[in-house]
Amino acid sequence: MPGGTVQFISRAQWGARPSRYKLTYIADTRGVKVHYEGTYVPPSLAAPDAHGQCAARVRAIQASHLADDDEDYSDIAYNLLVCPHGAVFEGRGAHRRTGANGTATLNSQHYAVCALLGSAGLTEPTPAQLAGLRDAIEYLRSEGDAGAEIKGHRDGHPTACPGGPLYRWVQQGAPRPGDGTGPGPGFAPFPGAEFFKRSPNSPLVTAMGRRLVAEGVAVYSVGPGPQWTEIDRRSYSRWQQRLGYRGADADGWPGRASWDALKVPKV
Repeated sequence: MPGGTVQFISRAQWGARPSRYKLTYIADTRGVKVHYEGTYVPPSLAAPDAHGQCAARVRAIQASHLADDDEDYSDIAYNLLVCPHGAVFEGRGAHRRTGANGTATLNSQHYAVCALLGSAGLTEPTPAQLAGLRDAIEYLRSEGDAGAEIKGHRDGHPTACPGGPLYRWVQQGAPRPGDGTGPGPGFAPFPGAEFFKRSPNSPLVTAMGRRLVAEGVAVYSVGPGPQWTEIDRRSYSRWQQRLGYRGADADGWPGRASWDALKVPKV
């Protein structure tokens, strides 16, 4: 795979089972569609020391697809999969028609890259995962003759996939982290999802609350103040809904994309 820093994990390395049927060759595509698992993915999968669990998760996805008699998949449906640690797992690979985009026509038009993200639990892509998704897209361009289009699964098929946070990244053009897509100078960088779940007492929480007030989405009767509370979470949920997130994607726990969009001043 191009580039010395890319983590590429071949089928042999992650322990893929053989394809059930011969995979259909495809010369090229219009581009790539981005997917997510669409089920619960434990947040612990993104922990720095949890990368050893990712291959087992990919094996489980392949096993579920091969066991799906209704879909009658030839193999794991995706061409490539990307874990929260940025590793790119070879699925069907390049120049193989995907099984994931909804119809035979759609499967011929775009490759499919799946992020190991869920509709609940782990819903926000990590910076490493976004970089890995970009690596996967570039791989399919160089090795699979993919065209320039980058779309979400929901583009052309009635589905919530790839979820609100990841779809927003797709709509932004799937930028590589660090390409000028953060909140910008003078604004606080995202402190991480676990920061808020530890119920912090921090001036950063006050600064965030003031921005929520300025955006007209806050539900404070007093404050905001430095102690993270349920009122902060409810207010932040309204901000996520303002951005178009729904369901578990609007649970009030800050994620990188929504945080960057809020533009909280540095404190």
